[in-house]
Amino acid sequence: MNLFTGTRSKRGTVAGKRSRSVLRALAATATVAALGVSVTSATATAAPAAIPPGLSCDTGKHAIDDYTGFALCRNNGSQTQTFWVHLVCGWAPDVDGNHVTLRPGESGQSTAHCGKIGTGIGEIHVRP
Repeated sequence: MNLFTGTRSKRGTVAGKRSRSVLRALAATATVAALGVSVTSATATAAPAAIPPGLSCDTGKHAIDDYTGFALCRNNGSQTQTFWVHLVCGWAPDVDGNHVTLRPGESGQSTAHCGKIGTGIGEIHVRP
């Protein structure tokens, strides 16, 4: 079919049919490759950011809910500090958890929940 005029060619040779099937196979392969790249890049997980000085933290996902993340921190410094967890949520908007203020020697936890429209938690950061 001529894409410019919308008319069909009356020739219909074997070589024309063969090249058309080769083009279709090439287009299908390119589409699969493009989808594979976009899916793996969307679910790739980068290394978490550095934890603020004076805090010692463990981060992770909830045991039964992959959309809920936490940061459990202890203030090892000599000054009061405030922190919160920041979740990178894939296709859903990123979210921040509750702000937690710790005096020296205290421990606390901040949690946040990604929206269900996304792909789950991609990264977990502790923000000062």
